[in-house]
Amino acid sequence: MADHSEQTCRRVDVGISRVFELFGKRWTGPIVSVLLQRPVHFAELRRAIPGISERMLSDRLSELGAAGLVIREVDEGPPLRVAYRLTEAGAAMEPALKELGRWADTYLAEPEPGTGC
Repeated sequence: MADHSEQTCRRVDVGISRVFELFGKRWTGPIVSVLLQRPVHFAELRRAIPGISERMLSDRLSELGAAGLVIREVDEGPPLRVAYRLTEAGAAMEPALKELGRWADTYLAEPEPGTGC
């Protein structure tokens, strides 16, 4: 018989908690979404995500790198350019993110005009 004690029902799945600690932050999902397509240079990544600041993009990329999802690669110049690509672990998020996108298309209302993408 399943344990339905109050303590058991209040526990949150540790894996889900860890995922949303990272992916629950603003901009993380869009960054990974862009990188799923191909490796991208920093400036191109910033242009692909309207509204994100350079500082925020840099912070999120650092967090994704620390989590083992993104690799930073320096293209020797001149000019010196930095590109980012997903690791195997980052690329493995693709099916889950596509499924979340399908869910959103089905169950989330479209944003009001002028309030978002």
